[in-house]
Amino acid sequence: MQLDWLKVLMLTGVFILVLLGTWIAFAEKDPQLEREIRTATQEQLEEWFPEAMALPPELVGFQRGDSESVAPQVVLIHGLDEPGGIWNESLAAFDEAGIEAWEFRYPNDQAIDRSADLLAQYWSALQTDQPIILIGHSMGGLVIRDFVTRWRYPVDGDGVDGPEVLGVIQIGPPNQGSAWARFRAWLEVREWLSHIPEGQLSPFIGFRQGTGAAKIDLRPGSQFLTDLNSRDWPYQVKIQIIGGKLSEPTYAMLENIDQIARDLEITNVRERMETWWDEIGDDLGDGVVPLSSLPFNGAPEPMLFPASHRGLLITMPLVDTPAPAIAPMIDIVKSWQSSP
Repeated sequence: MQLDWLKVLMLTGVFILVLLGTWIAFAEKDPQLEREIRTATQEQLEEWFPEAMALPPELVGFQRGDSESVAPQVVLIHGLDEPGGIWNESLAAFDEAGIEAWEFRYPNDQAIDRSADLLAQYWSALQTDQPIILIGHSMGGLVIRDFVTRWRYPVDGDGVDGPEVLGVIQIGPPNQGSAWARFRAWLEVREWLSHIPEGQLSPFIGFRQGTGAAKIDLRPGSQFLTDLNSRDWPYQVKIQIIGGKLSEPTYAMLENIDQIARDLEITNVRERMETWWDEIGDDLGDGVVPLSSLPFNGAPEPMLFPASHRGLLITMPLVDTPAPAIAPMIDIVKSWQSSP
């Protein structure tokens, strides 16, 4: 009997791998169609199972912490597969500087334009006459660009109501995409597996945060990025990009790769990734976003710091210096607020 169960488990595993391989092959052939399928799936699930698909309040919309302010001076927007913890040190620094900073949270791997749509929906409800500075980490910077150019200051001039946007700071933004998006299928599997120890595994755990369409948007040359980069940046909105530049993979990055390999029982992952890094050379960037992906037309030259993608904003293990992007980020905010 035990042998029969073992055979069933083995066959199930083989079936899952074949199914996943078939899906990846299809996705590589027509990523835009895959995006449409993923987005339509999310919309249908939201219609059929609104309660099961709904995120808790602390994971969607504006989050003001302990503040009693009716409006923020700065809004921080996280990136892919990030529930908001990336801003913990920044929020403390803004508080110390006397700057009112809120977070905006959203389903973190849904299509990027859906996240910008959600921001526009919440934006019109902000009750303030003071302009706001938007700061986005990683994909959050793309959510902001899409919101600013398509919703707040579109070419036709008919933008969404709400506060003016004084300026935008992008931190580690993949404005031209990221090659990491090619590993999206494995990252999605890892996200599902991460819920097993907590007893949270269910068909809706992954879907509530989107169906992975954002990872398609982040591929270099995607339709989303092509459309986004075709739009002019509005002259009245200040813009600054902050990026990271590494000479080699960090300890934390290698540990993360090893964990993915253990979770998925894949061999030689680190060796293959190190070969890929060697081929990239100086364009390694912060380890996730290459230097060539940071700029876009209308933005000034990026400010670069020796840090990894997350290390720009979070003090990393084995590092005894503060996250390097926080102080200049606050200086930029103060400078913009004090300038006419």
